[in-house]
Parts: sequence; structure tokens; C-alpha cells
Amino acid sequence: MQNVFFCALFIISLLFHAPLFGENSNVAPAVLAAQKQRIDVIKAVSPSVVAIFGSAGDGGGSGVLVTPDGYALTNFHVVSGAGNFMKCGLNDGKLYDAVIVSIDPTGDVALIKLLGRNNFPVAKLGNSDSVQVGDWAYAMGNPFLLATDFQPTITYGIVSGVHRYQYPAGTFLEYTDCIQVDSSINPGNSGGPLFNADGELIGINGRGSFEKRGRVNSGAGYAISINQIKHFWDHLKSGRIVDHASLGATVATGFDAKVDVAEILEDSDAYRKGLRLGDEIVSFAGRPIRSVNQFKNILGIYPAGWTLPLVYRRDEQKTKIYVRLQSLHTAAELQKHISSPNGIPDEKPDQDDPKKPRMPIPMPHGHPAPPAPPEKYKHLYVPKTGFTNYYFNQQQQDRLVQALHAHSNFSDRKGNWTLTGKLDNGADFTLTLADKGIGLESGKDIFLQSLETGMPIDEPPGTGGLLAALHHFRLLLSGQSDRFTDFYYLGSEPLDGKNEMVDVLVATQTGTISRWYFNKTDLSLRGFDFYLTENSEPCSIRFEQFRTLNGQKFPGELDIQYENRPVMKMKIERLKLEAADPDNK
Repeated sequence: MQNVFFCALFIISLLFHAPLFGENSNVAPAVLAAQKQRIDVIKAVSPSVVAIFGSAGDGGGSGVLVTPDGYALTNFHVVSGAGNFMKCGLNDGKLYDAVIVSIDPTGDVALIKLLGRNNFPVAKLGNSDSVQVGDWAYAMGNPFLLATDFQPTITYGIVSGVHRYQYPAGTFLEYTDCIQVDSSINPGNSGGPLFNADGELIGINGRGSFEKRGRVNSGAGYAISINQIKHFWDHLKSGRIVDHASLGATVATGFDAKVDVAEILEDSDAYRKGLRLGDEIVSFAGRPIRSVNQFKNILGIYPAGWTLPLVYRRDEQKTKIYVRLQSLHTAAELQKHISSPNGIPDEKPDQDDPKKPRMPIPMPHGHPAPPAPPEKYKHLYVPKTGFTNYYFNQQQQDRLVQALHAHSNFSDRKGNWTLTGKLDNGADFTLTLADKGIGLESGKDIFLQSLETGMPIDEPPGTGGLLAALHHFRLLLSGQSDRFTDFYYLGSEPLDGKNEMVDVLVATQTGTISRWYFNKTDLSLRGFDFYLTENSEPCSIRFEQFRTLNGQKFPGELDIQYENRPVMKMKIERLKLEAADPDNK
């Protein structure tokens, strides 16, 4: 009806030779104000919209800048065939070099970084959880790459649905908790922004329900919610191939219409925390669960490794647990999937053949295929298995390790460490950390962990491998991260599922794993979790009451827990450090 109204006004203006919305028009001030508000919003947000072109000039799509130093969001299927470097056009008419940073194949998200400026125009992030059906929505981008001057095409419509779940389309791609809009989304719009009426970024346009022939918009488009991307933001900046979460259990609707556990892996954290077959899922991540789709929607917006609250009911009794989520896919599955030459199809499987090659999107007229990246940017891409671009992971590692050494620099103390103090039961202890082994003595009790023979063990018994964990502790603080088998930046997560957001470093050695937690505000080390094996319950060590020992800040208290119960508190009173034996370096 709105379109009919404006068409009628246009015809009347022609008949009477009067301007449509001129000074003497009888259009209500509210209509003119609404028109001006739309125009102002479009002018304000258009500079942040990115036109993306592949290095071979045979593909592309859209994106949106979200940081002044050039980080931009787009779809995985836009960059899957674009190469490690690409060209990006902004509405200032200029082409910029860009490099791939990270990909999320399951969520169809990718992060790229535009180069050459530190003051790029950016979109303001909104809150997609506040979006309601009927809200106005702007979809912006370059459908069919019609904007040869890089001025984005704008389509205007309403939000048709929220919390939509889109099943995988011939791949393991899932659109969870996404926003459905009737704003026109066509090939080339992929990866572009969805703005609300205030010009806030609420989603990244991705899939569309297209006609079988011609791939023409049918009025049903889907955008990945910006709140999902907020959860993944630091994971995307890690340069890794990012994976989504699995509970280690499947759910189904029971005869009483409740959502019950249908299957569960016995090595999952959910099982270790007490969840069993037939238990009813009441809430997850603080949101009530009333259907299987709703559970999949909520689970799908979180990265693997996060710890989140889950409430289940058994025999009319509710129980709340904090569950560490596991990976949805294996590393091999992710690596194999991103090697697919066709990327991810826009179409639903029943509307088109998902094995059909994607329609190439040509470069705009007047813009030849982009050349190879300038020599000065080639160092910004570092290949490594399991990573999209290891260069960006190295940057994050360096940021946290440098902050750690600024607080506690023991890089010149790689010899034996001797810590003495009292346990929370009042007993004295002596803890010795050395290359050959770790020893703990308290009263008549002596515990040893050899690092030369045998595998790390649960010593003292019932701690989850405290002595082996403290070996990791000594290596990290003494600047010996190169002695870990693997060492990388993971991303960020809420500490223990209920505390502040922390940055996470992961280290592995001899099959053991440690996860190190840094406060995002001041980058102080809050503690770490240590796993004797990948699926074991961790020995959790949290640092409290930092003191100055040997001229450096050092945790004055180690709070140790295992299997959700306190094990001991070690109050450190003295720290003796020795230089490394030159014959034992």
C-alpha cells in the first residue's frame, strides 16, 4: 500500500507540474521528516559498506567495516574463492588492498582487514536481540555488482521474522538465531550489512530463498545476527578456522512436548557434570528452552570452548550446571571443508543443486582484475595448518605475552624455582619446579612428577595433575613458550561461564593442555585450567592477591579446584629463583 501511495503522489505531481515533496506540497510534515531521517541514515552508514573483489577478478560480494583500523565483516562464502588478498571498494571511489584474517565456515562469517588507513569509516554495532518483527531494515551492498562507482545499493523493508533457524544446505553450514527480512537480497549482497532504522548494524546478510532459475530475490532473506558475531569477535581476530559449539548431546521433543536429552556422549563435559538421558532441558545460556529449534538456535551462536549455564529437570528437581562446550567439528572436517572450490551455496537444497558451481560475479566495468598484492603487504599472510592466517594469531600471542612479562618477567630465571608457604589447613609446604621434575612436600607427604620418564600423572592424587600443571606455569612465566608442542591465541570467553571476559592462550605438551586466562581490561593473568588429556576434567588454578617477589609481581595465592570442588589453597610467602644451568639449557 505504501508503494501505491507514493506512485499516486508521483502521477499527481506530473499532472499538476508540481514537485513531489516541494515547499508548497501538502505532504504531512511527519512524512517529510521520515523521508529525511531515512536519507540521513543512508548517508551516515554508506561509507562503511565494502565492495569485495577476488584476486582473480571472478568473484566478490559485500562487507562492512567495524573498526577504524580496517577490520571488516563479510560471509565465508564470499571469500572462500577470493584468495588470501583481495581488493575492496568504498563509496569514496577508492580501491583498497585487503587480506584475509579468519573464517567461520559453519556460521558463514569471515573477517578481512582493509589496508592503507587507520581511520576507516565504521558501522555502529546494534543489539540484534532487541530486533522485533515489523522493524524497518536497510540491506546494503552490491547486488550483481551494479555499483561501478562503489556506491552501495540500498533496499528497504521490514524484519519478517526473528530467531530463525536455517538448516544446512548441502554442507554443515547453519544459520542459527538469524534475522529474516523482506528487504531485497540478491547475489552480491552476501556479506553486506543489515542496518536498523537508527543506522545500527544488526546483522550480516547471507542467505536468500531464491527462485530456482535466475537466482532472483523472492522476498525472504536471512542475516546473521550481530550478537552472534560479538560472541565470535575475538575468535575471528585470532586468524584461526573458527568452530561452533556442541553440547555433546542431542535433544528431542518428548511426548509431553518437553525438550529432553535424546543422546549424550559419556566423555562430554555435560555428562561429567551430571546430565543424563531423559533429562529435560529447562534453560541454556540464560534463555528458556521450549523447542528443539530454539535450543539449536541458542547453541549455534556460541564458539566451541565456552562455559555456559544449563538448567535441567529430573524427577521434578531442577539442577544448574556450568558446561564447557566442545567443538562441533573435527579439525580435519574444517580443513577439508574450506578447501572446497565452490564455497557455500545461497540456495536451499530443494530449490537448486548445491553441487552446482556458484555463479561468478564479474568485476565492474572500468575496474580490471586486481593485480597481486603490493610487496609491502605480503608479510601479512602466514599459512599454517588449522589457521586461516597465522600472522594475526602471532600478533595476539605477542600482545598477551608482552603484557605478562610487563607484570612478571622471569625470562632470565629458567633454572629451579622453589616456592614456600602455607596451605589453607595451616600446614607448611615446599614446592620445587625444575626441568627434570616437580616436587611438593608438606609434612610427611611428598609428591613427585618426573618430566624425563613416563607421562604426566594425577599427582597429588585427586587434583587433576597439579604438579604437571605447575610445569606449564613455570614454562610460560619464564618465557619458554617455544617448548610447548603448540601455542596459540584462542579468542575470548566469560571466565568460568559467569565472570568477566578473558582472553585465552592455549598451550599443549606431551598430550597435556593448558588454557591461560587474561583479563581483557588490564591483561593481568587470572589463572589457568590444565587437562591431563583432551577430555579429562581440568585442574583449575586461579590467582589471587598478587605480591612483589624477587622484584616481580607474582600470585600470592593459588586457589586450586578439581571436579567442581576445592582442593587446596597455596599461600606463597617466599620465591627462590635460580638461573638456568648452562649445561642444561
